[in-house]
Amino acid sequence: MTTSKHLLFELGSEELPPKTLLKLSNALLESILHSLTAAELNFTTSKAYATPRRLAVFIENLSATQPDKTVEKRGPAIQAAFAPDGTPSKAALGFAVSCNTRFEQLGRLKTDKGEWLSFTEVVKGQATENLIPDIIRQSIAALPIAKRMRWGNSTTEFVRPVHWAVLSYGDAVINTDILGLKTGLTTQGHRFHAPQQIVISNAALYADTLYKHGKVIAEVGLRKAIIKNAAQKAASAVGGIAHIEEDLLEEIAALNEWPVPITGTFDPRFLALPAEVLITTMQTNQKYFPVKNTDGSLRPYFITFSNIESTRPESIQQGNERVITPRLTDAEFFWNQDRKSSLADHVASLSNVVFQEKLGTVAEKSERVSKLAEFIANKLNADVALAKRAALLAKADLMTNMVGEFGNLQGIMGRYYALADNEPKEVAFAIEEHYFPKQSGSPTASSQIGQIIAIAEKIDTLTGIFSASLIPTGDKDPYALRRAALGVLRTIIENKLVLNIPELCDFSLGLYTHSFVRADTQSAVITFIFDRLKGYCLDQDYTADEFDAVSAVNPTEPLDFMQRLQAVQAFRLRPEAESLAAANKRIRNILKKSDAAITDNLIGLPEAVEQQLLVAAQAAASDIAPLLAKQDYQATLDRLSQLKEPVDAFFDNVMVMTDDLALRAKRLGLLSMLSEQFLTCADIAKLQS
Repeated sequence: MTTSKHLLFELGSEELPPKTLLKLSNALLESILHSLTAAELNFTTSKAYATPRRLAVFIENLSATQPDKTVEKRGPAIQAAFAPDGTPSKAALGFAVSCNTRFEQLGRLKTDKGEWLSFTEVVKGQATENLIPDIIRQSIAALPIAKRMRWGNSTTEFVRPVHWAVLSYGDAVINTDILGLKTGLTTQGHRFHAPQQIVISNAALYADTLYKHGKVIAEVGLRKAIIKNAAQKAASAVGGIAHIEEDLLEEIAALNEWPVPITGTFDPRFLALPAEVLITTMQTNQKYFPVKNTDGSLRPYFITFSNIESTRPESIQQGNERVITPRLTDAEFFWNQDRKSSLADHVASLSNVVFQEKLGTVAEKSERVSKLAEFIANKLNADVALAKRAALLAKADLMTNMVGEFGNLQGIMGRYYALADNEPKEVAFAIEEHYFPKQSGSPTASSQIGQIIAIAEKIDTLTGIFSASLIPTGDKDPYALRRAALGVLRTIIENKLVLNIPELCDFSLGLYTHSFVRADTQSAVITFIFDRLKGYCLDQDYTADEFDAVSAVNPTEPLDFMQRLQAVQAFRLRPEAESLAAANKRIRNILKKSDAAITDNLIGLPEAVEQQLLVAAQAAASDIAPLLAKQDYQATLDRLSQLKEPVDAFFDNVMVMTDDLALRAKRLGLLSMLSEQFLTCADIAKLQS
C-alpha cells in the first residue's frame, strides 16, 4: 500500500506584479509547509515555482494520512468523582458522557499531585487529501498582498484575476474550490507560443511538462541563470560586459516565462552624460541591462529581454531603441538645465523644503550639520573648511532637475555637479558619501570628509527626531533612525575614528531652539545608539555576555568599546578566565552586600596569602597603567589573569567578613582594589561559565 504521494498545486492568473513575485512564491511555500508540519504530515522535499502567470508548489512524498494519536483526557479528581455512598457523582457521569463512553470504561490517572478520573482514546489521523484544500485556501489568504482586487461579479479577492487551478495528489485530482475555481489537472502554457491547455499527468514532471509542451520555464532560479548567461553572451557579441544587478535580474525573470535576449543601441552622444544617469534610465525605466567596457565605462548598447521568440526580432530591437532615445534625451535636458546654475546656487532653495515641523527646513538642517561637521573635524584634526563646505552643499542636489526625476541619484549627482563647478574633490566625494552606508552590509564612506559629513548628518537626524518626540516604536521607523544609528557606529568603528557618542549628541542637541528636555533626550539617543551597537556586535559573533561585560563599564567611544570587546573575547579563551570571572563575581557580591567600612590603608594584613595578593595586585596595577594609557586592553587582561593563583589562595584561606572590624575594612579594601583593576577593561563577572 502506498503511504506517500506527490502533491502539486498551481494557481494560474493574469500577469502577477514582478517586484513581488518571488516574495509571494516563497510565502506560499512557507505557509503550506508550516501547515503540513503542524498537521504532522511528513514529506521529503519541496519546491516553489513562479512565473508571470502562475504560482506553484510541489511537495515530494507527502504522507497519505496523519499518524494516529493517543489522547488522554483528565476528568474530575477522585474525591469529587464519587458520592458518599460510593456511586459515581454527577461530575464523573458528565465526564463519561463528554468522552462518549460509560463510567465503567474510565481509567484513573495518578501523579505526585493527586489522582483523577481519565479517559484514553486513539484518534485516527485524517486523510491528507481531506486536509489539503483548507491548507491551500488558508495559505493563499495569508499571502503578503498589499492590495487585493476583485473582478467580474465575484467577491473573490486576489492580487490579480485567476483563471485556473491545478491540485493533484498522486495521480488524482483533489476536487475542491480555490478562489472560485474548480481544481483539475489542466494548466496553460505560454500565452502566445503554447496557448493550448496542457494536462499535468505526473506531478514530478510538472516543470518538464511546461517546458516541453508549454514553452514555459517554471523555475525562477533557472530563468535567472538563463537570463544572466544570455545577457553576458549578447554583451560579449558587441565587445562588452553586461552590467547586471540582482534586483533587476530578479525583476526581468519575473516578467518573462520564456526569456529571449535582444541587443539594442543608442546614440553615442549620450555617453557624455554621467554613467549613473544612463544606467538608472535603462534599468529603472526600461528594464535594460547596460553594457560596459572592461574599464567600467559604458558602451552605447543595452540588452533587453522579450517574452516571445519573434520571427522579426529586429522589430523588437527597433521598438526598444525608439523608446530609449526620448528617455535619454530627457536626461540630457535635465543635465544641461542643471548645469546652467552652480550646485551652491541651489542651497537657498532648500529653505523651501521642510525637514520636520519642529526641526525646520532642510536648509536649517544643513546649517546644523555644518556646525556639527566642524566640531567633528576638529576632533579628528581634519580640514574644517572642507567639512563645512561639504555639509552646506550635501543636500543641494535635491533641488536639481535630475534628482527630481531620479531620486536614487541623490548624492551621486551632487558629486558630478560639484566637480563640474570646480569644488574641491574632497567636497564632491563627501557629498555622495554622506549617504553611506546606504543599506545593511554596504560600504561606509571611504574619505575622511565623507565620514565626517555622514556621521554629522545622521547624528543631527537622530537627536532632532528624538527631541521632537518621534521615537521609533515597534516596526515603525519613518525616519530610518535605526539605520542612521547603525550607520554612525559602522562609520566610526570600521574607519577607526576616535569619537565620543555623548559628546556628539550633546553638541548636536545644543543647536536646536525648540522646547525639549535636553538631558532626557540625550540619554534616550545614547541608549538607542548603543542598543544598535549590541545588535551589530552580536552579528559580528560576539556573545551577549561579552557585550554586557564591556557595557557595564560604560565606554562612550564605539571604537574603544570594540577594542575592549575584542580583549574580553580573547580573555575568556584563557584557562584562568572562568575562575577569575567567578572570583570577580564573588568579590562584587561581597562588596555589594557589605555595609562595613572600607579602607585603602592595607598595611598590616596578617595572613601570608593576603600579603602575597596585595603585592601581586600592586605589581599588576603598576604594569597595566601604561597598557591602559595606550588602550591595550588585551595585554591588560592578560596581565590581570596572572592574579588567578593569589586570588584563589586568598579565598581558600582568608575569612573576609571577620569580626575584627579594622581587619575586615582592610580585606574589603583589598577586594575593592582588585575589582577596580578588572573594571578598567570590563566587568568580567558578567561572563557566563
